[in-house]
Amino acid sequence: MLKYCLRENLLTADPDDCMAQAVDVRSYPQDEIIGLIMKRGTTLTKADVSAVLQVFSEVVCELTADGSAVNTPLFSTSFSVSGVFSGMADSFDRARHSISVNVNPGTALREAAKSVKTEKTEAAATEPYITEAADIVSGSVNATLTAGGILRLTGSRLKFDALDEAQGVFLVPAEGGEAVKCAVVAENKPARVMIMVPADVKPGAYYAEVRTKLFGNGGTSKTQRMGRFSKLLAVSAQA
Repeated sequence: MLKYCLRENLLTADPDDCMAQAVDVRSYPQDEIIGLIMKRGTTLTKADVSAVLQVFSEVVCELTADGSAVNTPLFSTSFSVSGVFSGMADSFDRARHSISVNVNPGTALREAAKSVKTEKTEAAATEPYITEAADIVSGSVNATLTAGGILRLTGSRLKFDALDEAQGVFLVPAEGGEAVKCAVVAENKPARVMIMVPADVKPGAYYAEVRTKLFGNGGTSKTQRMGRFSKLLAVSAQA
């Protein structure tokens, strides 16, 4: 069952427009997926399944590193290049340009999505809500981050107390691990926050997350509220 709630749509002019946001979505790590595979009565051992998935991941990564796209029943990939080229004679430069891997659902996932049942829930609109993440350096929107560059988050209830170490904008690794705080703040407003991405952030996929104790009316909460952007943002390796 996919639970969702309706929120104000900040991207349209009509104040009555709403948009849906999925809530309380459970995420299954690979170990749990392997456990579910074993419950189906396969003759393979847990180690066999883990090894196959590991090799599959390695092959997909090798093909991607070679500049090839992957097309499976679960997903398909493609590439996009971000950054400005100064003219027809200009060439790709990792200092100015970046490559993003775009992942789209394959035929099997698209069919599975047709069977998803939904449940509407009510959610109090008190947590930060991010509608857009723009990388100022590359011009990319909702896709990439530039280490040492500026990230602009747009939404509502984003303002935080920059003097509180527990508050601010954090980059949360998609694969797990410690969140990275973006300590340098260029703009800190309820509807827009601009911060500097740490120059030493490791390559990988991250979720942008705002943590705050401030309310829109200027009040302060005793408990911290968090708002995470739903789309993954990719940091590429430096040249």
